[in-house]
Amino acid sequence: MQQYAEHGDQYIDGAWRPSGDAGSITVLNPATGRAVATVPAGGAADVDAAVAAARRAARAWAATTPEERLVPLTRLRDGLAAAQEEITATVVAELGAPVGFAAAVHAGLPLTVANSYLTLLAEHPFEERIGNSVVLAEPAGVVAAITPWNYPLHQITAKALPALAAGCPVVLKPAEDTPLTARLFARLVHEAGFPAGVFNLVTGTGAVAGAALAAHPGVDVVSFTGSTAVGRQIAETAGRGLKRVCLELGGKSANVVLPGADLVRAVNVNIANVFANSGQTCSAWTRLLVHEDQYEEAVALAAKAAAKYRPGDPTDPQTRIGPLVNAEQLARVRGYLDDALAAGARLVVGGPEPVAELPAGHYVRPTVLADVAPDAAVAREEVFGPVLVVLPYRDEDHAAELANGTDYGLAGGVWAADTETAAAFARRLDTGQVDLNGGRFNPLAPFGGYKSSGLGRELGRHGLEEFLQYKSLQY
Repeated sequence: MQQYAEHGDQYIDGAWRPSGDAGSITVLNPATGRAVATVPAGGAADVDAAVAAARRAARAWAATTPEERLVPLTRLRDGLAAAQEEITATVVAELGAPVGFAAAVHAGLPLTVANSYLTLLAEHPFEERIGNSVVLAEPAGVVAAITPWNYPLHQITAKALPALAAGCPVVLKPAEDTPLTARLFARLVHEAGFPAGVFNLVTGTGAVAGAALAAHPGVDVVSFTGSTAVGRQIAETAGRGLKRVCLELGGKSANVVLPGADLVRAVNVNIANVFANSGQTCSAWTRLLVHEDQYEEAVALAAKAAAKYRPGDPTDPQTRIGPLVNAEQLARVRGYLDDALAAGARLVVGGPEPVAELPAGHYVRPTVLADVAPDAAVAREEVFGPVLVVLPYRDEDHAAELANGTDYGLAGGVWAADTETAAAFARRLDTGQVDLNGGRFNPLAPFGGYKSSGLGRELGRHGLEEFLQYKSLQY
């Protein structure tokens, strides 16, 4: 168990220095409710100092070659590899992620992303000839990276690494619930030997530090992951300054099982998908769509699979479901369940009742609902908890209508008797990423959404290009 620590400093201009803003944020362990640490509640003073440092560093960092940038980026990758156990323990303490999932995903995925950008940086054409022009890919400027709490280190690496690889200095504002992972990352950046000001960290609330950063005239690009409501506010703020924005927002993804598919496997994978990270995943398949002839069979299979997921102590390697991140999130999920049941939904497993054997933490029962109206809030809005809604469809046209019938379009799944049939249906979905018959996550493929799920893309070449701008030289 981590020792309680009080931090009064921010990482600005290559050094840890006292916060210029009064106030602090107490970080709570979601499994116990006990304080883990305090960090500064930075505001305008810290944001001004961080952006000023980034601007001072911008021209020299932009002038470096890809080969020169590879040197500290490689050391940072090595630091992430050496710190896997520390990263895992930190995420378990501040997010409540089960330790096995934390090690495999919260610690392991950022290392995969880091490796991908080392390869891309060595291969990317930063200069190319098109006709009588030479087109130069240049850094887009100072990047404000505003990251969420649900995958704290992954979201940092998905933004900071491509920005740094592109030649952009970064000011990071992490979510107030999970700032300790960000501090760990800043330490690794420092140890990797990046020039002063190239990476800066300001902890604080979104309403104060995040808003100040998005509005700051010294910021050129805002990359934000979080709720759609906040994303709209950031886009409006950034638009007034003509800043580029990349927004990875909410989701209400559908997993569509077509007739002839392996129903058992499709349902089991769906349960694992929607309950991962205690349901706190924007791309989770929170709606399972099955043909009406297989509806009751699918509901029974979902109940059987869900029974294997029981909330528990996230430090126990056997635990598959940990707590939600905070009390507000717990109340939000329970509120959706209360409303759904009051409207006549059938409770298959789970429900809004407290987990009596775990009274101290923010635990919710993994839940499967049936007989839900497609336009009900629980079937249209992002719940962000371990809640699956099973919906029947009449035919493929109806399935596509239901799948596309929300404001979101981030991810999804399609299962069919063969890949060609699955791919044909996937082309009808208004969503940024679709897994066919359980296709594996690809860190080199672009990740992002349609509609209210955001703008721009992260990961791979497309993620690198979010931080580049182009200049044409005509000969």
